[in-house]
Amino acid sequence: MRRTVACVIVGAFLLVGAAVNAAAQGYGVYEQSACVMGRGGATVASPCPDGSSIYFNPAGIVLTPGQIVGVGATVIGPRGNFTDATTQQVSNLNTRYYPVPNIYYKRNFAKDRASAGIGLFAPYGLTTDWPPDTSEGRFLGYKSLVHAIYVQPTVAFKVNDWLAVGGGIDITRTSLELRQRLDLAAVPITGTPYTFGTLPVGPVPAGTDFADVDLKGDAWHAGYHLGVIFKPDKVFSLGLRYMSGQTVNVTNGAVTITQIQTGKKLAIPLGPTIPAGTPIDALVAPNFAAGGKLSNQTATTAVPLPHQLVLGGAVQVTPKLLALVDYQYVRWSLFDALVINQSIAGTTTIVESYGNTSGVRLGIDYAVNPVTTFRAGVDFHGAAAPPQTVTPNLPEASRAEFSVGFGRAFGKARIDAYYMYLHQADRAGRTVPPSVALTNGTYAFMSNLLGVTLAFGF
Repeated sequence: MRRTVACVIVGAFLLVGAAVNAAAQGYGVYEQSACVMGRGGATVASPCPDGSSIYFNPAGIVLTPGQIVGVGATVIGPRGNFTDATTQQVSNLNTRYYPVPNIYYKRNFAKDRASAGIGLFAPYGLTTDWPPDTSEGRFLGYKSLVHAIYVQPTVAFKVNDWLAVGGGIDITRTSLELRQRLDLAAVPITGTPYTFGTLPVGPVPAGTDFADVDLKGDAWHAGYHLGVIFKPDKVFSLGLRYMSGQTVNVTNGAVTITQIQTGKKLAIPLGPTIPAGTPIDALVAPNFAAGGKLSNQTATTAVPLPHQLVLGGAVQVTPKLLALVDYQYVRWSLFDALVINQSIAGTTTIVESYGNTSGVRLGIDYAVNPVTTFRAGVDFHGAAAPPQTVTPNLPEASRAEFSVGFGRAFGKARIDAYYMYLHQADRAGRTVPPSVALTNGTYAFMSNLLGVTLAFGF
């Protein structure tokens, strides 16, 4: 039996690994446990003993005995740049490190036949941070932020000795921010056929910043989480996890627009009342006054947090070696467009055209002894965004992630740690409006991730 099951799992590793084309990337964040990520994120059929199955599969909390408190965090250090295909100008991401914390608590009841718990984690999030004064794509966006914090009360039950089920309610607080610059060269001059960049004499150079736009908003919303684990014997298990999608309806958005002084002057007159030498900053200043199109105003928008479905298997190949595989599907097609309704400037629609994605995670746990475990994993991700929507706001591409991990128990406490190297393929994208070019250069990206989880049993 063991040999047969092992062959099935190894075959699944090879078939899924060969067939995978894309995984849920977008603005998803899977790094919610050091134990799980040490094995590449493969866990839906076999939970880690740190309470993290509240997120990865709610049914799993009833399979670990007693009470557990798990506290952890991953630090993500992204590095990337954009190279213009024509000028070869290179824009680099700011050097930043981003923490992703998580907290879990679970407790079993009824002789370990039932369990309840609560988790705090952030399964969706994004921060891209480019230099606001020099990055080539700053007129599309130089800082994008999505923070979705989930609080999930969870219950789970052992239906019998081989079947566990669980579920939870996701209470979510999401914050959004988009910052960008405005280019003076593209601004039309009222009463003339010109923009400031097409004046016949003394045109303003393209890429002249004259305004900084900051859009912020947040919202509360809710969803749910379901999980099942089927474990017919001590060797083999199957798992399924579903996390519902949610829609972030931001109704309290605020747009703050600040004028940037350029110091430029007209080289030619624009009529009898606007002579040559007139400061351009004075000409555009009324737009920033109360009621002007560039004045501070309110805004509304909506962003989806898509459905996730994960299927997986685990097999105890030997008494010390556990092998795992997960398949993940995410409905990113819900992110078709970002529509921003401003109270004065009107409606802006940013086409995204994301596609649904699927992918694979492979991992192993090797128990060196009863208190020490080594882990390794790999996962493959594709891009949800088509080439024309690869921008500085989310310059994603296909990825391969390689991880190693270590766990050590100290009585009823344990510490788990992992390191992951994220390699992203170079990908064509744009820093200009789609009316100018669908792509005008190449984005490069990589990241180092380091995480630790402390778990305490009672």
